[in-house]
Amino acid sequence: MHIEVITLFPEMIRAGLAAGVVGRAVAGGLIQVGTEDPRLLATDPHRTVDDRPYGGGPGMVMKVEPLAGSIRVCAQRLPEGSPVIALTAQGRPFTQRTAGRLAGLPGMMLVAGRYEGIDQRVVDQLIDEELSIGDYVVSGGELPALVVIDAVARLLPGVLGAAESASQDSFGEDLLEFPQYTRPETWEGHRVPGVLQSGNHAEIRRWRLKQALGRTWQLRPELLAARELSGEERALLDEYCAGAGIESPR
Repeated sequence: MHIEVITLFPEMIRAGLAAGVVGRAVAGGLIQVGTEDPRLLATDPHRTVDDRPYGGGPGMVMKVEPLAGSIRVCAQRLPEGSPVIALTAQGRPFTQRTAGRLAGLPGMMLVAGRYEGIDQRVVDQLIDEELSIGDYVVSGGELPALVVIDAVARLLPGVLGAAESASQDSFGEDLLEFPQYTRPETWEGHRVPGVLQSGNHAEIRRWRLKQALGRTWQLRPELLAARELSGEERALLDEYCAGAGIESPR
């Protein structure tokens, strides 16, 4: 996959991709990430990329010309079918389903805004979609862009060590992940659940599914509201709730 990031701080993107799973994927050529700094296309001596908003108000707005020029430059480097995505507070929520959709594309362009935002004419004319990583405000789109890259990269073939790792992650099936344990067997009097040491794969699968359903109901009930539970899942969730002393969903 080929990704281009338009950013006033390319060093943030490079630093964020220098380690971990995504860093290995970049080093191994599984994904290619380039950056484009709109300052390089500003034509005035001061390389100005922002200006005061029309209508007044605090802060500055990213100017049309450098940003539009950067988008057009990056578009020439990307394969056909690569959408232009702006990371904005008003964008649609970025979810695991969105990551899965993007992972099936040949590439994408991520536009990281700064200041009070970007000129709306850029959004109207050159942006295919807007995404938000949450209902809060950060200083710019660089961190959201890195979040999107990381979530998408994990789903690409060969990026994770085990192919099933991504499918078992939280939200992989609109459920939170089941609890994980490793050695030692006992720590400060707390033992690993016996079923995980039983070698009975059917019982382990059942326990993990029950835990995932119960965790989701306790922590993110809205996810279950959008999920059609099978008969087994309904029984496991009822069993979890009875053991935890909480009310089952109706």
